[in-house]
Amino acid sequence: MAQKGVQLDQETSCSICLDLLKDPVTTPCGHSYCMNCIKSHWDEEDCKSSYSCPQCRKTFTPRPVLLKSTMLADLVEELKKTRLQAAPADHCYAGAEDVTCDVCERKLKAHKSCLQCLASYCEKHLQLHYESEIFKKHKLVEPSKKLQENICSRHDEVMKMFCRTDQQLICSLCSVDEHKGHDTVSAAAERAQRQRELEGSRENIQQRIQDREKDVKLLQQQAEAINLSADKAVEDSEKIFTELIRLLEKRSSDVKQQVRSQQKREVSGVKELQEKLEQEITELKRKDAELKKLSHTEDHNQFLHNYPSLSPLSQSTSSIHIHPLYYEDVTAAISEVRDKLQDVLREKWTNVSLTGTEVDFLLPPPEPKTRAEFLKYSCEITLDPNTAHTWQLLSEGNRKATLMSQQQSYSSHPDRFTYWCQVLSREGLTGRCYWEVERRGRVSVAVAYKNISRAGWSNECRFGRNDKSWALDCNNNKYRFCYNKVQTPVSGPVSSRVGVYLDHSAGILSFYSVSETMTLLHRVQTTFTQPLYAGLWLYGSGYSDLWGLFSTNGASAELCKLK
Repeated sequence: MAQKGVQLDQETSCSICLDLLKDPVTTPCGHSYCMNCIKSHWDEEDCKSSYSCPQCRKTFTPRPVLLKSTMLADLVEELKKTRLQAAPADHCYAGAEDVTCDVCERKLKAHKSCLQCLASYCEKHLQLHYESEIFKKHKLVEPSKKLQENICSRHDEVMKMFCRTDQQLICSLCSVDEHKGHDTVSAAAERAQRQRELEGSRENIQQRIQDREKDVKLLQQQAEAINLSADKAVEDSEKIFTELIRLLEKRSSDVKQQVRSQQKREVSGVKELQEKLEQEITELKRKDAELKKLSHTEDHNQFLHNYPSLSPLSQSTSSIHIHPLYYEDVTAAISEVRDKLQDVLREKWTNVSLTGTEVDFLLPPPEPKTRAEFLKYSCEITLDPNTAHTWQLLSEGNRKATLMSQQQSYSSHPDRFTYWCQVLSREGLTGRCYWEVERRGRVSVAVAYKNISRAGWSNECRFGRNDKSWALDCNNNKYRFCYNKVQTPVSGPVSSRVGVYLDHSAGILSFYSVSETMTLLHRVQTTFTQPLYAGLWLYGSGYSDLWGLFSTNGASAELCKLK
């Protein structure tokens, strides 16, 4: 039956338009077509002396006169009725939420969307993309209603390029027009780079999941050890106090209650932390699923549209440190009391107290929210004259750097930046630190490892253009974050003061716009492998990535004294 259905479909379909026959006609060679389709085909051959069948290529001279096949037309109408009755509407035809075929008259559900044709096709009309050598090269993806988002609104062309300078998709005409001279690559190349970043984030998440699961297992073992030790202490104390039933009955009850009370507190603390870690694992798995889904997006443009909207990872709970808690000391203390009990009772009663050590999980305090909380971690930072570029003047106790129109007479030093107008702090930063920078003009507020390159003009020396430094570029009315040559536009209120918060062990680096309130501009979650040093990069008026020519109204930046 299935074979007959396929054969019937072939006999009632036009091989030119691939749809059911309309006003069917039959050529002398026996093949059937829509009347308009075969006429249009032969009209294109009208300059020739013969006319051919599109299927078998048999030629006819002169041009055949074709008449409508009444029997075949009736068969097509019956087939239409049969299909309409047999096919469930929710299976073949597109609903309100479905992507429709752009070719069908009665819209069927689309099976694939073509990124080259910018159209969606049902299974039938998709066959040309599988059979034609030209169409086989087209990129097919899951049906999408957002194909028009791939079209440049200005030039009405498919956007196949990405401008890294402006962080947006563009077409080929844009690249030679308003984006001329910008850093542009293909959308596929940008997708590949961000895919690698995404995979790095997933590896980080998966590693954190493993670490949290190990911590949960450790907590479970700790809870069991506490319970076993407490139970044994209770059992031993009851045996000892049984020998002194009348004299120590009350004291036995007191010790038992004290052990149980502390046991409950400690186990409760362990369980509470265990729940927090399990919640974190759930969140990380959800985030991993979200990134996995995005990584499987076939449409490069959709990937790039959705990539910036990803929510950042929440703060990770630091690894726990267990200090074992056991109750053997209770047993030892009571044994000693038993031996000396008679003498002690004649004179005075010696209190027996628990000597177990409390469990210290060393959980980090939560990340600060208000400026007052940030100021608790404020640190005094000074600039290192041996790193300052010769066009910078350091003042205010080496806390302020000003871009000058004349070079300063610094002595030669291997730590000095020789090309870019940058300077690093004298102090290395670990733990939790907070500082603020008051700026004038264009300034990059940065942190860097001490082993960042200093000599020359390559990206290895520029803050934010390598994997050894992170920088927030603060211009007059906009921000952008730079790391490892990737520049990310940052939105937020523009302020002359920028706050920087570092939690080195947790791998957190955050930049804030500081005014009457603090607004988070950008947050980094990574792993720091060395102490960090605060950095400043000053730009001159008309600065164009060259330090040789500056006007006298250059930029300045000062590490603020915080109360």
